[in-house]
Amino acid sequence: MTNLQRISLADMAKSNQKILLKGSSRELDGQHAPTVEELTECLFFSPGDGRIWLDDQRMLLIHSSSFGLLRREMIDSLGLDKSRDILTRTGYLSGLRDAELIQKRWPDSDPASIFTAGTHLHGLEGVVKVETIHFEFDTEKGLYDGEFLWHHSSEDEEHIAAYGIGSSPACWMELGYAIGYVSGLVGSLVIFREVECQSMGHSICRVIGKSSELWDNIEDDIRFLNVTTNDANISVRPDPQLDKMEPAPLDDQPKMIGVSAAFTAANHSLQKVAPTSATVLFTGESGVGKELFASMLHKFSRQSGPFVAFNCAAIPENLMESELFGVEKGAFTGATISRPGRFERANGGTLFLDEIGNLNLAGQSKLLRVLQEREVERVGGITPIKVNVRVIAATNVDLRKAVEKGEFREDLFFRLNVFPIHLPPLRERKADIPLLINHFYHHFCQLHQKAPSGMTQTARRALLNYGFPGNIRELQNLMERGVIASEEGEVPLTFRICLEMKPIPDEIIYSVNNQGNLSHSKTQTEPTSSLLEHISQFVGGKDSIDIEMLEHNLLKEAVDNAQGNLSEAARRVGLSRPQLAYRLKKNKQN
Repeated sequence: MTNLQRISLADMAKSNQKILLKGSSRELDGQHAPTVEELTECLFFSPGDGRIWLDDQRMLLIHSSSFGLLRREMIDSLGLDKSRDILTRTGYLSGLRDAELIQKRWPDSDPASIFTAGTHLHGLEGVVKVETIHFEFDTEKGLYDGEFLWHHSSEDEEHIAAYGIGSSPACWMELGYAIGYVSGLVGSLVIFREVECQSMGHSICRVIGKSSELWDNIEDDIRFLNVTTNDANISVRPDPQLDKMEPAPLDDQPKMIGVSAAFTAANHSLQKVAPTSATVLFTGESGVGKELFASMLHKFSRQSGPFVAFNCAAIPENLMESELFGVEKGAFTGATISRPGRFERANGGTLFLDEIGNLNLAGQSKLLRVLQEREVERVGGITPIKVNVRVIAATNVDLRKAVEKGEFREDLFFRLNVFPIHLPPLRERKADIPLLINHFYHHFCQLHQKAPSGMTQTARRALLNYGFPGNIRELQNLMERGVIASEEGEVPLTFRICLEMKPIPDEIIYSVNNQGNLSHSKTQTEPTSSLLEHISQFVGGKDSIDIEMLEHNLLKEAVDNAQGNLSEAARRVGLSRPQLAYRLKKNKQN
């Protein structure tokens, strides 16, 4: 047995304060403590003396970009293996401490809820969102088997920002946390491995955890959990990401702004393909910035000619051919002069064909010929014209499905799909929203000569939690409308933004109250009247109020809204679960 195993098992034995026995994720019903809300209420802030606690454990808030800088300096100074050792062990200790906290704070909770609390804490601490596929355990035998999906990994975001997409998983500290937390509960070593990772180009991270004896070989896993002392001088260099928060002058071209893993992966792909002459196909929802990416690709390319954009959905079908390929004088009524099409105008440069999925079949056939022959024929012309154009296409529809339906030529699809780049929707780029808010706010204040006094935290939270079906374009429009509607010195963008959007998820909005605790807050959309007036309106304007009936209706509504989850219903009305159960029983008897 290695020193690591001796230390780990001793820590686990200390942590494993109660026998959890058998259990699985199938037993979870959401009604047993600790819920996400109860875990959140364990966070305490004391701004006056500079301390933050998770229950009785002191915590730190640190900028993700600062952690990324530390991580990058470690890798550059110590190498990948040593850095992975340190970060994995750091995560391991954090997971072990959280396992101790949960068992001490909720000693009587059901075993499955104790295990799943670690996934909630991992998210609450800002590290990663965990989606459980399944898990099962038997602490008497020391056995565990589970599978999880990790979304929005903070460690991946920083790794990709520093090094781009690679061939190895990079969620080292997060794996260490999972190993520490689950091993602390099971009482024996449980190894987690990342079989898919955003740092390898996957859309999410997929993690499998099993007791050490269920794996074939754990030598590498054990090796990365070992830490030895190695002093190194670490110098701090400026973080280039900070420059991205500065608003661009009005005469500058639009900037690509983002630090999220999804954005960085797309940007990394762009940087790779830009110096080549390969055809690129951008895919993604409307409003994600496909034309901006296309123009930046042209900027980084070797083409010296112009960048010409053409929206295939904005031109009537009878004009499509003449717009793309040009027209000779006299070709049809009204063609009084010869004029070049988009291909000729983009000669020596780049032609961006937006919404290519809207091109009709006749236009698709002629476009395919141009791509194959590198020459165009104007409408009414008889002489082919050679063109040297790099084609970039974009679509917000699934071209593969369009091919299956016979709406898009398969041979053209393969011609365009040489190097596909998917641009993520804004809802998958949460880390980029604050940067974009800052950019658009300053840009539109300068553009419209407005001087509002800033933005409320309510508005910022609303924007951060909004789904943005219109993506960046919608955010841009919301910010511009808010700035235009604001008055000099007024704090804008509170009601004007929030009223236009869908309700903010209740479970996300937490703020610090004046006692230093997290309190639940909702966006108010209108001034509130007195409590008595509200109650009077609720009961139909009656002069007298039946308190018992009001309580019965209130508790029943809370239970209904919580879909029968008594713990959640109790939290919403400020009671414990036993208190709520007692009052419900009392009201029923009455």
